[in-house]
Amino acid sequence: MKLHTYKYNEAFPLEYGGTLPEIEIAYHCSAGAPKGKKVVWICHALTANSNPESWWGPLVGAGCYFDPARYYIICANILGSCYGSTGPQSRNPASGKPYLLDFPLVSIRDMVAAHERLRAHLGVERIDLLIGGSSGGFQALEWAIAAPSLIRRLCLISCNARISAWGTAFNEAQRMALRADATFEAQQDLTGGQKGLACARAVALLSYRSYAGYRALQSESDPDCLLAQRACSYQQYQGQKLVNRFDAYAYHALTLSLDTHNVGRGRGGVEQALASIKAATLGIAIDSDLLFPVSEMNFLTRHIPLAQLGVIASAYGHDGFLLEHEQLVDWLTPLFSQPTGKNRRRDT
Repeated sequence: MKLHTYKYNEAFPLEYGGTLPEIEIAYHCSAGAPKGKKVVWICHALTANSNPESWWGPLVGAGCYFDPARYYIICANILGSCYGSTGPQSRNPASGKPYLLDFPLVSIRDMVAAHERLRAHLGVERIDLLIGGSSGGFQALEWAIAAPSLIRRLCLISCNARISAWGTAFNEAQRMALRADATFEAQQDLTGGQKGLACARAVALLSYRSYAGYRALQSESDPDCLLAQRACSYQQYQGQKLVNRFDAYAYHALTLSLDTHNVGRGRGGVEQALASIKAATLGIAIDSDLLFPVSEMNFLTRHIPLAQLGVIASAYGHDGFLLEHEQLVDWLTPLFSQPTGKNRRRDT
C-alpha cells in the first residue's frame, strides 16, 4: 500500500458552521483499481495514520488477513490530524500562517463527509467491509448510517453510539493538560505544547489500559522498594513517545472531534439512527475496556437490525483492539466470509 494525497479544491462545509476553503486527504490504498476486488475500508483511531500496515501489521499487509494483493484496501487520514490531511498545521488562507488553535471544529460527520469525497474520487461503488476501532468505530458507524446502501458489512470495535460523559471527562482532562503548557497557548510555532501533550498522553493511557495490565507489567520487582517508580517511567516514556510523532494542536482538535460523536443528532435519537443500518454488523467489545464497557457495544448490537455481539478477553484494556489479533480474526472470519444480509445475533 502506498501513500497518496487527494486534493478537494472546492469549499468543504463543516457541520458546526463555516467552511474549509479546500481540503487535502492523505490515504493509503492497494495498487490498481477497486473493480473486481472486495473493498475493505479501514477507519483509523485518534493518533494513527493512514497506513494500517504500520499500526495493525499482523492484520494488514502482504500475507496477512487483510492482504492488499487480495483485497482493495483503503485507509484515509482523518481531517484534523497531522499525518497529511488538512489540520491545525495547515496554512490558514486568511492569515497565511498555520491554523493552530484557529482550526475550526471538525465533527465525526465532517470526517465521514471527507471519506465520501475520497470514495467518489476513487470510484468505489460499494464497501464490502467497513471496519474501525475506537474513534475509527465512530467514523464507521456514522458512515453506515449516512450511506446505508453503500456498506455491505460493518465491523465496529470498542466504540459506542454517543460519546459518554466518562469519555468526555478523559478528553477534557487531556485538553487541560495541553492548556497548562504556556507554549501551547502562545502558538509561537508548530512545536508548542509538547510538555502538555506528554502529560495528556499519560492521562489517556490510563483509559486505554487496565488495572490487570499495569499490575502485570509495571509493578515493582523489588518487594522491599521504598518508592515505586516503574509505572512513573512508563508514563513518561509513553508521553514522550507521542510527542516524538504527533502534534499538540492536532491532538487538541481531535479530542474535540470525539466530543461531537452522537449518531442520533438530528435523526430522531440514537435508537432510530441505529435501526437504519442495513449492513451485516459485528460489534466487538473487550472485557477489560474502561472507555467502552461491554454494555456500550451490547446496546449498539441490540439496536442494529443485522448485528451480533462478540467479546474479546484481554488484559490490555481498550488497546486490546490493536493487540488481540487472533481473537479479532476468529470473530471477523464468519462475518467477512458470509453472504450479506445473513448475519444473526450471537450474544456472548
